[in-house]
Amino acid sequence: MSHQQDRSRPSGSGTALSEAYDTALLDLDGVVYAGGEAIGHAVESLTEARAGGMRLAYVTNNALRTPDAVAEHLTELGVPAGPSDVITSAQAVARLAAGQLPSGARVLLIGGEGLRVALRERGLVPVESADDDPAAVVQGYGGPDMTWGRFAEASYAIRRGLPWFASNTDLTIPGARGIAPGNGAAVEVVRIATGAEPQVAGKPLPPMHRETVLRTGAKRPIVVGDRLDTDIEGAFNGGVESLLVLTGVTDGAQLLAAPPQHRPTYVDRDLRGLLTGQPEVTPAGEAYRCGGWTASVRGDELVLAGGSDGEGDALDGLRALCAAAWTLAGAGVCELRTGKALAGLGL
Repeated sequence: MSHQQDRSRPSGSGTALSEAYDTALLDLDGVVYAGGEAIGHAVESLTEARAGGMRLAYVTNNALRTPDAVAEHLTELGVPAGPSDVITSAQAVARLAAGQLPSGARVLLIGGEGLRVALRERGLVPVESADDDPAAVVQGYGGPDMTWGRFAEASYAIRRGLPWFASNTDLTIPGARGIAPGNGAAVEVVRIATGAEPQVAGKPLPPMHRETVLRTGAKRPIVVGDRLDTDIEGAFNGGVESLLVLTGVTDGAQLLAAPPQHRPTYVDRDLRGLLTGQPEVTPAGEAYRCGGWTASVRGDELVLAGGSDGEGDALDGLRALCAAAWTLAGAGVCELRTGKALAGLGL
């Protein structure tokens, strides 16, 4: 049975993930960097994975920056990258729109430079006004300085019956000062004003996965991310395996409560997980064991035992808890109390 078929517990791997998969499709915010600075162990881990022959591709729902700008930032952080190593939701939505519009069609641009460049790459002509005779509206994150008038311009055009495309619908975006409204929040503004629904390209939807495969040529990719509802669900929708790293937005409680489409193949602390094998989680009667930890269900609560003898990494305890919670939940969501079991892990 493949990992993709078994969503009852995290999977094990006898070889390093960087050897088992040919390409890592890496999210950026919360995985490689946070607030513009490299996350601990990211640079060293990616350098070693690349030296071992793994291709690294950086996949982001942020449509604001161009691939050139993203590659330059990564290189400054110590992760050498070129524009061809970066795949953005702007590229995915531009391909989606170009597939439905004639070459050279005008499109109303609601977004920033990354989206402008991507549209031109696909032979579309960005315009600024609903009165510039556009054939469609394409919306992406435009940064904190995008004015209210841009949403009004989109609304005018969509109410005239034009098709509407959105790069992604992430409601929030992380920044150096905290969490800010993302493109999804802006899409909601236009949706409320028009009653229309956009065609969406970004993670977790198939157009984004298709874009990454077309641009990387990956044969056996693994998605690496920190968000269950974009990165991990995107891997699920694309039929590929995934590694969740705990350096971003997802915590242990959210992971235990994940429905099947949000359950990663593997779980690790950070990008060092690419360089190692992954431990097996094995049934132990009605419990599950990983390393020195055993997880079981007692009444309405998850219970975790072990670890105190130094045999088990705390992360193994989380893996065992996932197996117990996901098995009980089946195709649903775990509703057990998890706080006591998680408290002693320090994750």
